[in-house]
Amino acid sequence: MSNLFNEIKAQVEKHKPTIVLPEGTDERILEAAANLAKDQVVTPILIGNEADVKATASAHNIELGTITILDPHSYNGIDEMVASFVERRKGKETEETAREKLIDVNYFGTMLVYMGKADGLVSGAAHSTGDTVRPALQIIKTQPGIKRTSGVFVMVKDEHKFVFGDCAINIAPNNEELAEIAIATAETAKVFGIDPKVAMLSFSTKGSASSIETKKVSEATKLAQEARPDLVIDGEFQFDAAFVPAVAQKKAPDSPLQGQANVFIFPSLESGNLGYKIAQRLGGYDAIGPILQGLNRPVNDLSRGCNAADVYKLSLITAMQAINQKITS
Repeated sequence: MSNLFNEIKAQVEKHKPTIVLPEGTDERILEAAANLAKDQVVTPILIGNEADVKATASAHNIELGTITILDPHSYNGIDEMVASFVERRKGKETEETAREKLIDVNYFGTMLVYMGKADGLVSGAAHSTGDTVRPALQIIKTQPGIKRTSGVFVMVKDEHKFVFGDCAINIAPNNEELAEIAIATAETAKVFGIDPKVAMLSFSTKGSASSIETKKVSEATKLAQEARPDLVIDGEFQFDAAFVPAVAQKKAPDSPLQGQANVFIFPSLESGNLGYKIAQRLGGYDAIGPILQGLNRPVNDLSRGCNAADVYKLSLITAMQAINQKITS
């Protein structure tokens, strides 16, 4: 995994994107922010009462230096932020309710990203996934053509890199949603230097079994192929037919994948979550994520069991997503 993050770090430090870390009184967040600033790869912004943030840092011998700390209760630009939030929510918020919501560190941090005062956000060390993702969906929203966000893991072992999706968000995506996930995951793979070869997974290979579940994957494959003919996407595949060339020759000899898929789209959250954890625990792969995709600006969710190193790495990934979005926009 170190090689992958060395590659990401080398690209990120050329741009030094600004990443918001809303949980400014969490020791893990403070340690990661201090290291990011020290390494000069990302410009962190911490959210919270300045005295509380500094007291927590001092208690854990963390040197914050000149890292910016913003307090929603005393932020000078709050009037502009409130007006922008009300306009963005289009009648769903009043000025009064906006001021109440923007005291919340995740809403406040997300607005900084939306208003262009930061490039991305990382939260979730002390908040649920819903607390992190909800403001992003309401404010930043999904990219054109994408109806919902999804979550992927980059699986890394030595020089091998694969992307698994959706393993974090959508419980039972339909065919259209599965096609969206496939396309978004292919784009995420590119961020990590992977030339995407996408396999749509099932318990059937090219009609070897027939059910509502297999037809969903087959239809999703066609929709994804029609929407993005420039991408290599094929299915439906059992995992061995997507991954083992000898099996592919027998089960799907005409497929462009030829057993060399590196992006795997699971038909449900249940299978995706099981799949990445099996690869992680039995296969010895490092699972990097979940990485949220499909948003107009990058927002990523930490596990509440994370450590400072996890925060550091996800901040780098978020920064890389921000750079890639700017390049491709």
